[in-house]
Amino acid sequence: MTDAIHVETVIVGAGQCGLAVGYYLKKQGADFVILDEHTRVGDMWRRRYDSLRLYTPARYDGLPGMAFPTNAAEFPTGIQMGDYLEEYAAHFDLPVVLGARVENARRIDGTDERFQVAAGGQNYLAQNVVVAVGSQRVPKVPAFAGQLDPDIRQFHSDDYRNAGQLREGSVLIVGASHSGADIAMECAPNHHTWLCGPDRGQLPFPLGGSAFRVLRPALWFAASHVLTMRTPIGKKMRPEIRTTGGPLLRYRREDLEHVGVERVENRVSGVESGNPVLDDGTRLEPANVIWCTGFGRDFDWLTVPYPRDGEWPQQERGVAPEVPGLYFLGLLFQFAFTSMLIGGADREAKHVATHIAKSRKAGRPPATQKVAA
Repeated sequence: MTDAIHVETVIVGAGQCGLAVGYYLKKQGADFVILDEHTRVGDMWRRRYDSLRLYTPARYDGLPGMAFPTNAAEFPTGIQMGDYLEEYAAHFDLPVVLGARVENARRIDGTDERFQVAAGGQNYLAQNVVVAVGSQRVPKVPAFAGQLDPDIRQFHSDDYRNAGQLREGSVLIVGASHSGADIAMECAPNHHTWLCGPDRGQLPFPLGGSAFRVLRPALWFAASHVLTMRTPIGKKMRPEIRTTGGPLLRYRREDLEHVGVERVENRVSGVESGNPVLDDGTRLEPANVIWCTGFGRDFDWLTVPYPRDGEWPQQERGVAPEVPGLYFLGLLFQFAFTSMLIGGADREAKHVATHIAKSRKAGRPPATQKVAA
């Protein structure tokens, strides 16, 4: 381990949130570093399934200071998003350290720095830590997945790239939200495909169609200014957004039916004789299973004691109460519905960067200090 590097702020994660807060800190002339575990900026997007396209058009996919470089109405691919983030970091000359997986971040006492962050064989001593890794980190599969017949090829959506990975025969996709529908659409032409899970509704009009284009500004306004933690409807919706799957977006029920996807609204509840069983007792015999069952959070490396709201870090617009210098970005419905979208990273990052600047000028007051939006 080399000598420690002293820096005012360590940002963990070079995704859209980490780069956006880096942009604002650089405008302040602040001293900071962005640590990322990948070998290239944007790899968290490039490693998703090949057919991935964003659910928001390019108009809402840019970060502060640099629009997304394509037609504003187009829906970028995951690879395009990854390349944009890489170009963004280079354009603004942001201090990103790659291959630096954070192993531990802990509190220290008796010095001007509050935190010690160990990453990539290096120690960083910092006054602030911004956790910008998001909350969709650890693939979740049910405990009984390991009981499936070993001849059944199974993946989590995080490991799935394209239908070329599948065995011949049928495919069971568990989880009927966005990624589940996307993957079902590309599997169905060559495999009998079940899409299994409760129906959470669907967008009332095609994504990208004329109705969507007309209503898009109003929808974005509602998502960023109405569905927030300042409104009763926002406070009511946040727990649901965080715990249940979303409605169908790009592909709707009629699209799935058209390509032959067999929709099953029962849940997969267990395994019998090596095959998945539904909660109504039906046993399916797929050759492949793709778990589109979401992700869990991974903050085990953060050994700083911080208050929690159930499984989630407790925070106010990204500021951790009672823990001066600790910040979070990219959580599901952090402040508004848009907080978890690329287009919402700007506002949330600016708020955190402003809080850091005000804390610096005021001699680092308590983290609960209010900052204007």
